[in-house]
Amino acid sequence: MPSASVIIATHNRATELADCLASLGRQSTPDRFEVVVVDNGSQDATQSVIAQAAGGLVRGVWVPDPNRAKARNAGIAAARGAIIIFCDDDTIAPEHFVAEHVRAHQAQARPAVVSGPILNVPDKEQLIQPSARHYSRAFFCTCNVSVAKTDLEAVGCFDERYDLYGWEDTDLGIRLRARGLARVFAWPAYIYHIKPPRTMALARRRALAHEKGTMAARFVRKAPSWPVRLATGAYGANFARAAIVNAGPLRRFYERLARDSRPGSLASTLAAEALVDADYVDALRAALRAQT
Repeated sequence: MPSASVIIATHNRATELADCLASLGRQSTPDRFEVVVVDNGSQDATQSVIAQAAGGLVRGVWVPDPNRAKARNAGIAAARGAIIIFCDDDTIAPEHFVAEHVRAHQAQARPAVVSGPILNVPDKEQLIQPSARHYSRAFFCTCNVSVAKTDLEAVGCFDERYDLYGWEDTDLGIRLRARGLARVFAWPAYIYHIKPPRTMALARRRALAHEKGTMAARFVRKAPSWPVRLATGAYGANFARAAIVNAGPLRRFYERLARDSRPGSLASTLAAEALVDADYVDALRAALRAQT
């Protein structure tokens, strides 16, 4: 049996997935491990990439519904390793990545959530070493985190009601923390997150912000604590701020600025951020009202 299972949920990122799997195929770990790739309804060449990599190391799982929580739960169910390591499909794992996650768990006296630095780089040719700026206080981020399969199963794994973008990993982290798991930040267990300098289309960013705001309301209803309200922005001071900075005349100004300014300019960037913020808060407020 493998000591660890790396779970990757993917959707329409065949090229990025191929690079990720290639890096996992170069791991130096002396322990056996496996990679479970969950294809979450891809329509590109993802199935071919999985088929080419399949064998003793890689197995594929098909989940047609576009739901990251459901996809990762399917990966957990299929996993044979005692330790579950999550990473994204657009990452590159250094050769010691799996070994360092396993080593960090073995060094703990009690169950823990192990996370490592996430190094955002423009491409796979510009790989840097981790530094203090790569430290993160996030308890559970599925780009680079590991936990025992038994602990995931004990808290019910991911909540599949988070069927849009956002918050499903934070929700799971809260339940793991409540179970008593400590959080360990393992510096050697770093991973590269490939973030090309191209900008995601503003329309796509706004759509994701709307989804994240909707899921934030679901998170608040499920765990209505002040830490959750502060994390999601579901509190009066934030709504008051948004009512001022996102008022109708200003929002129309942001729209014109985003449309007419040079792409990548400061004006364009600030306008885009304002519109994304407005869409998030609008969706959060609307979803909270709908749930009352």
